[in-house]
Amino acid sequence: MFSKILIANRGEIAVRIIRACNEMGIHTVAVYSEADAEALHVNLADESYCIGPALLKDSYLNMTAIIDVAIATGCQAIHPGYGLLSENPRFAELCEKCNIKFIGPHWSVIAKMGDKDEARRTMKAAGVPVVPGLDEITDIAAAKKFAAEIGYPVIVKASAGGGGRGIRIVQKEEDFENAVLTASAEAKSAFGNGKVYLEKFLTDVKHVEMQIVADEQGNVVCLGERDCSMQRKNQKLIEESPCVTLKPDVRKKMMEAAVLAAKTVNYTNLGTIEFLLDRQNNFYFMEMNTRLQVEHPVTEYVTGIDVVKWQIRIAAGMAFIYKQEDVRLRGCAIECRINSEDARNNFRPSCGRISLLHIPGGPWVRFDTAIYQDYRIPPYYDSMIGKLIVYARDRTEAIRKMQAALCELVIEGVHTNAELSGDILAQPEFKDGSYCTNFLDKFLKNYH
Repeated sequence: MFSKILIANRGEIAVRIIRACNEMGIHTVAVYSEADAEALHVNLADESYCIGPALLKDSYLNMTAIIDVAIATGCQAIHPGYGLLSENPRFAELCEKCNIKFIGPHWSVIAKMGDKDEARRTMKAAGVPVVPGLDEITDIAAAKKFAAEIGYPVIVKASAGGGGRGIRIVQKEEDFENAVLTASAEAKSAFGNGKVYLEKFLTDVKHVEMQIVADEQGNVVCLGERDCSMQRKNQKLIEESPCVTLKPDVRKKMMEAAVLAAKTVNYTNLGTIEFLLDRQNNFYFMEMNTRLQVEHPVTEYVTGIDVVKWQIRIAAGMAFIYKQEDVRLRGCAIECRINSEDARNNFRPSCGRISLLHIPGGPWVRFDTAIYQDYRIPPYYDSMIGKLIVYARDRTEAIRKMQAALCELVIEGVHTNAELSGDILAQPEFKDGSYCTNFLDKFLKNYH
């Protein structure tokens, strides 16, 4: 087992990893930007080092600075968390060249599955269902003809990156060329890769993802699903496990497809296979996230498995002790992402000092966060400041528990979306689980 790990991240996920390491008796090293000098992860880690100015490119994306700290402090491994460098194959390869274990899959797999176009082709060849589409747009005229054949609407998607960037939904043929060009330009700017591909845009679908764990001995186990359909502009807001509308036979097939996808690319460590599920219970591969997911706590609650600790154990060479038949989803878990933004004012980002903080408590209530009273939220980073997670024996009880926890959560000094989350949970479509990825767009039209 590792004796010292560097956490190449910030915010709540850095705190989450540090806590897991503390429980495992592993010494932790944090890195931080000048803007994060007073951040919680800086104070919780055993050692902390400033690696640059506030901007991401000068600090948390500065691969050389991070590796230098890891070498200087004698770290045997680096945990990238999610976002930032977690799916950067160059960084994972650099770790390997410096004899530092990257806690995640091999860099070649990250590169292969990070190219969504190549991932789609790989899954199609392996027999995993994929959405009808065109693997890469190299000729706009030919792509436009193909779009007409499969029927509008279609979606143009960046081959690299994620987070909802480099994506354009095209409703009619006359908008096609502009959508391709703008999506490609946005992808080039955000990810350094302007390649885009085309898919049929499925409406009234659920976004269901499968959590897989794969050790270096060749064992692959699926830890069940998460329903991540509550989204705004392709960004998840509320996640839950299990998916209440997923039929047992479809769940079994989807889990088998997720395991097949991981085995096809010789995947190791933690990963997520994302699917779209239509009203007819057909499911289609969307993408693979080669990292820890933001919403991993709901899986931890319903399975009783600490996936962060297992990331570390597997990276250290340990075999995963659970078999597929050991995995049972018990009860229901719901997560609400708490963002510092004004939901009633076009989701304007909200920064500043937290003047009062009260975190809800009680059995099976968890708030993963890096904020504290008097903490000042900087304007340079993602707006998510915490994740409120609850667990109960059934979904009805879990919804009530989350509603109570949201009412008890107090964050003064900045605006948050907590009230919006509570309003969503009260909607009939959420209560019966029938909501789809387009629900929030409709709901927000009358939300003032």
